[in-house]
Amino acid sequence: MTKSNNQKQKSGQSEFVRWFAPLIQALKDLGGSASPREALERIAEIESVPEALRNEVLSSGQERFYNQVHWARQYLVWEGLIASGKRGVWTLTPKGLNTELNDASSRKIFLEQVRKRAAIRKATPSTPELGSEQDDRPVDTPQSDEDASLQRFLAVVRSLSSSGFERLSMRLLREAGFERVSVTGRSNDGGIDGVGVLQLNDLVSFNVVFQCKKWEGSVPPKEIRDLRGAMAGRAEKGIFLTTSTFSSNARAEAERPGAAPIELVDGEKFFEMFKRYELGLRPRTVYDIDLAFFEQFE
Repeated sequence: MTKSNNQKQKSGQSEFVRWFAPLIQALKDLGGSASPREALERIAEIESVPEALRNEVLSSGQERFYNQVHWARQYLVWEGLIASGKRGVWTLTPKGLNTELNDASSRKIFLEQVRKRAAIRKATPSTPELGSEQDDRPVDTPQSDEDASLQRFLAVVRSLSSSGFERLSMRLLREAGFERVSVTGRSNDGGIDGVGVLQLNDLVSFNVVFQCKKWEGSVPPKEIRDLRGAMAGRAEKGIFLTTSTFSSNARAEAERPGAAPIELVDGEKFFEMFKRYELGLRPRTVYDIDLAFFEQFE
């Protein structure tokens, strides 16, 4: 690799450092904690992130912006500014609540954490370099194992036939509490693949239509509008399930005020639901090295 190519790779690998300060600020704005998607939306507002970046997709099928903010979150976890734990909620620690970051301090955190993890990489030479955009998450964390499982899961699901994916989606919806779930099987059904009923309690239920597509790239807003149009007069809610991702415009369309709500299930949420119901997945425990614990004994 030439020097210029190596410098370009190094630059690309640390692009996520730019999101350190905005992520801290976003979590503060949201009361100290937020779901990953809420944090991303707030960062996009703070930094006026262009649609082109928000809709850019990596070869893994994941959104580049989403990927980079997850990298930023992991470094801030290592720094003790964001609490470690499940990815479902990102929470600032007391240290994080009292921290203000800028470009210089963010870069300092990045370099310090790279230095601290050099010991792990030295002990395990086969470990890829931190920050590679070819990976979905940092490599020496429990998330790396989970992300590998996610990619294997999606590869299996994407290999299914269209009818097989529909039946798999039906099984998932039944596990989630839906009744009378069926596939329409009609080519002129306006994009609706199936219908079902969600029974909230003994007295309240509502009809739902769903669409499930093994989409390539980000699902555009037109698909959401088409599903909404097809469900008019037939159901109170629509669900769009896909193995890929949704563009930011598609997400905005799904939540458009005054319009019938559309629930979006992308590849990662699809995986999370299969984990929750333990469908086709066997849970196992992994352990990560907590360097902060050992540092007190240096």
